[in-house]
Amino acid sequence: MSDAVSDAMAEDAQNVPVHSLVPTVRRSRGGQLAAGLSLVSQRYLLLLRFAVVNAAGFVLLAAAWAEGLIDPIVATDSTHLCLLIFLVFLSGLALSAQRILRTSRELNRAKEFDPSVPSRAARYLAEVRGRDSGARSIAASSLKFKLSARIGTVRQISSTLVILGLIGTVIGFIMALSGVDPEKAGDVAAIGPMVSKLIEGMAVALYTTLVGGVLNIWLNVNIGLLSGATVNLITEIVAVGERHAGP
Repeated sequence: MSDAVSDAMAEDAQNVPVHSLVPTVRRSRGGQLAAGLSLVSQRYLLLLRFAVVNAAGFVLLAAAWAEGLIDPIVATDSTHLCLLIFLVFLSGLALSAQRILRTSRELNRAKEFDPSVPSRAARYLAEVRGRDSGARSIAASSLKFKLSARIGTVRQISSTLVILGLIGTVIGFIMALSGVDPEKAGDVAAIGPMVSKLIEGMAVALYTTLVGGVLNIWLNVNIGLLSGATVNLITEIVAVGERHAGP
C-alpha cells in the first residue's frame, strides 16, 4: 500500500509543469534581491541624503550662474569678501562631509555590532560592561557630549558665515559714506563720482549679506543631517551597551 502511495506521489510530481515552478523561483530571487538592496540603502542612507542635498544646492548655484546672477556679485565685490565667505563655506561643507562619513560608518557598525570589530560601540561596551545602571547612565551622558562636540565646529563655521556677511555690510556702508562729501554736494562734476562710490558701497553691503545668509542656510541643512545622524548613533550605541553590558 505504501509503495502504491509513493508511486502515485512520484507520478504527480513528474506531472507538475516546469513553468509553474519558475514564478516561485523568480519571486524568491526577487525577494532576496529586494532585501539586499534594502540593506544597502539602509547602510548608505545618510550618505545618499547628504549627496542629494548638496547636489541640489550646486545645481541651483549653477543655474544662478547661468542666469547671470553671480557675475554682478563677482564684478562689484571689490573687497573680495564674498569669495572669502564662499571659501569658508566650502571648508565647512568639507568638514561636514567628513563628519557625516565617519558617523555613517560608526552607525553601521553599531547596527551590525560585532565585539571583535573595533568601533565606538565596542569601546562604549568595554566602559559599561558589568557596571550598574547609574554608572551606565553617566557613561551614556558622557558619550552624548563627546559625539555632540563633533557638530560644534561645523556650527561655528556656519555662524562665521553670517558674521562675515554682517562685516561686509558694515564695510559696504563705510565705503558708501566715505565717498560722500557734503561740501561738494553743489558741484555737478563731483556728484557723479559720489553716486558711483555710494552704489559700489551699497552693492558690497547687500551682496555680502546675501551670500553669507544663503550659504549659512545651505550649511545648516547639512548640520541638521549630521545632528540627526548623531542622535541615531548615540541611541544605537547605548542600546548595544544595555544589551551586552550584563546585570
